[in-house]
Amino acid sequence: MTDALALNNKVAFIQGGSRGIGAAIAKRLAKDGASVALSYSSSPDAAQSVVDSIVAAGGKAIAIKANSAEENELRGAVQQTVDKFGRLDILVNNAGVLAMAPIADLDIADLDRTLSVNVRSVVIATQEAEKHMGDGGRIINIGSCNADRMPFPGGAVYAMSKAAMVGLTKGLARDLGPKGITVNNLQPGPINTEMNPEDGEFASALKSLMALPRFGTVDEIAGFVAYLAGPEAAYITGASLTIDGGFTA
Repeated sequence: MTDALALNNKVAFIQGGSRGIGAAIAKRLAKDGASVALSYSSSPDAAQSVVDSIVAAGGKAIAIKANSAEENELRGAVQQTVDKFGRLDILVNNAGVLAMAPIADLDIADLDRTLSVNVRSVVIATQEAEKHMGDGGRIINIGSCNADRMPFPGGAVYAMSKAAMVGLTKGLARDLGPKGITVNNLQPGPINTEMNPEDGEFASALKSLMALPRFGTVDEIAGFVAYLAGPEAAYITGASLTIDGGFTA
């Protein structure tokens, strides 16, 4: 760690931070000086690995078991963050699920879970976090470019859940602006993760739809989140910002 880091003395809670994009965000915010709490649902070893990596680099981090579909667990995770670090400045809503099926075959249980994790949890976490935030607070939702473009069948419910983030972000920005809290929605395109690898079975089809024919990296997403969490983004709020290699161009 060095002096004069952009997020020195800040505390961040990442909802869904044990793997992929969430893990990269946790590490980047810690690298920039923030104390970090990350939640996980079913991967304690992965979550602890992220914490160990941050601590080894000189940062501060904890992992909290919390199912984003369970209101009390999620509210408790936010409170544990404040209890541990004394404050909360940054909320990153990264938890998400993906249910793919043609609408005729869609299991309504998958619809309910998608809405619960991808939309309802954002409302709950924001509601709990803003109690502890003041001027300079940052809320960053991880949406998807599929809110603007769903170029293949089977993704209607997922696209709907991510499109909901656009309107929710605008409304929250109005609600929380008087407190000096910004709310923004980051919309990644195809990103190289375990769930969607750059050499997977759908990779070629996805690359053919993009202006830059490659998958993004988790570090590229984390860098954008770090910017939105930092002082230089203080005048950005209510925005849906796309980082998708031209997928929606």
